[in-house]
Amino acid sequence: METLEFQSEARQLLQLMIHSIYSNKDTFLRELVSNASDALDKLRLESFRDKDMVVDVDDLHVVIESDPAERTLTVRDNGIGMTREDVVRLIGTIAKSGTAEFLKQLKEQQSSTSDLIGQFGIGFYSSFMVADKVTLVTKYPHAEKGVRWESSGEATYTIDDVDDAPQGTSVTLHLKPSDDEDRLPDYTEPAKIREIVKRYSDFITWPVRLGGEEINSRKALWARPASEVTEEEYAEFYRHISHDWNAPLETIRMQAEGTFEYQALLFLPAQAPMDLFMRDGKRGVQLYVKRVFIMEDCAELMPEYLRFVKGVVDAADLSLNVSREILQQDRQIQLMRRRLVKKVLSSIKSLQASRPDDYAKLWGEVGAALKEGLLSDSDNRDAILEVCSFASTHAEDALTTLAEYVERMKDGQEHIYFMTGDSRVAVEKSPHMEALRAKGFEVLILTDPIDEMWVDSVPAFDGKSLQSVAKGQVDLETDEEKSANEAKSAEFSDLLTWMGTSLAEDVKEVRLSSRLTTSPACVVGDAHDITPTLEKMYKAMGQELPKIKRILELNPSHPLVEGLHGAFAAGERESLADTAELIYGLALLAEGGELADPSRFVKLVADRVQRTF
Repeated sequence: METLEFQSEARQLLQLMIHSIYSNKDTFLRELVSNASDALDKLRLESFRDKDMVVDVDDLHVVIESDPAERTLTVRDNGIGMTREDVVRLIGTIAKSGTAEFLKQLKEQQSSTSDLIGQFGIGFYSSFMVADKVTLVTKYPHAEKGVRWESSGEATYTIDDVDDAPQGTSVTLHLKPSDDEDRLPDYTEPAKIREIVKRYSDFITWPVRLGGEEINSRKALWARPASEVTEEEYAEFYRHISHDWNAPLETIRMQAEGTFEYQALLFLPAQAPMDLFMRDGKRGVQLYVKRVFIMEDCAELMPEYLRFVKGVVDAADLSLNVSREILQQDRQIQLMRRRLVKKVLSSIKSLQASRPDDYAKLWGEVGAALKEGLLSDSDNRDAILEVCSFASTHAEDALTTLAEYVERMKDGQEHIYFMTGDSRVAVEKSPHMEALRAKGFEVLILTDPIDEMWVDSVPAFDGKSLQSVAKGQVDLETDEEKSANEAKSAEFSDLLTWMGTSLAEDVKEVRLSSRLTTSPACVVGDAHDITPTLEKMYKAMGQELPKIKRILELNPSHPLVEGLHGAFAAGERESLADTAELIYGLALLAEGGELADPSRFVKLVADRVQRTF
């Protein structure tokens, strides 16, 4: 026997379990039955995959036993079981890296632990809400010995080998005394056990037995008529498959008949999964074949940008031993995927039209992931664009769709204007926005990192091209203004050529600007250049890019530029190279850029200020 210590996060979590006051302690049994069901699913799946694993899968089940005299409750399954290494890894360290994030979320939200527990796969520890001690006995198929794990929820646990353990896992809870004031019922009462299983686990695929009787109906929700399924049943099923504690925001049902039959029950979350942007986060839906569980996270049925969608797909015509390699090539799977994606996107659009508050909640949680589809799913790009929402200069506290933007466009406006940036404040204060603001043009404000990437992949929406206000030429001028600007360009021609030569290491061109009204200068990208922010993102990923020279635009009406032009025309060019460098540096700083040589820029500014005294 070994006595081992829990990791520090595990100890904190156990104390929360033991000492927190819960509005509903019944959910511990739901978590244990759910874990047992998962173990049975995994054993059935392994029996298909590994022909050398000779195990009996004809009577897979969950058994609940209570002993009022000893004050114990046991949940036992004959599923996959665990090795000694599995027990230490999965239980001694809880949810791996997720535990620290769980505690952080709990502290920040100051919410009940029960609001978060299901998201981190730590349901086993809910046993300590109702038990003073928990004993787990488990055995992996064909392992020589079983393993006993035991803890009272303090700093340590014991682990020992067991010679005669049956295949599977049993969890025995040494229950605390029942206490009505603490909302702690007597969990040894058969009526209470039946009530909890009926409420939370009635849909479990495997039989749940109590006293020799089967106490769950095992009816697949997706196979029952919609009129016979309650919202609470949908919610409990969603919690079971997603490990989310919240009810789903939307339930989506599908049934395809004909040459290829399948049923699907999908859910949109009210809260984004905690692993939504983790590299090793789970994605995909559960795959069944004729109600037999096949695969936990079938990524082949749902694209990565819809990884927040949870649910099940039950196909009638696939093989029970289908592999991921086969799924990747299967024509029927590809057909199902296309239909599932279209159904999810149309459901989000319906939500947008009929329940705007719920849509706004969904978009706030998963919108950044959904926009990834603009890069990866060209077939559904228009449908994705239709359900996207963006901040804009039209309103500070409301988002807008592209369709709404197009409706508000000025007569003769040909482009949907946008600007990417780190924050709304940075975009609104950018010099690039001056002329558009002065002329009353609406600009989309795109501040998600993914926005830097998809805007170059989406040429247009509803016949209107997307135009960055920080790249290329922005045509806002009337014919009269164009004529005047052409005359100004001719007047400044020599200065522009000279500055282009003087700043040749940093800029590809110097020209007059039509987008500035108050600032002396700005730096813009060529029409097909990547943005500075995207360049930083590539460098952060270790991808060095060739130096990208940008364009310096001058405001000919600004006193600083007028003074520079006058000095150049008068032949006073001795110190103008420093002035040109200063103007370029000011333009970089105004957009939040980084100076190549900050100390030199500070010296130039100090020297220039000194001359004023």
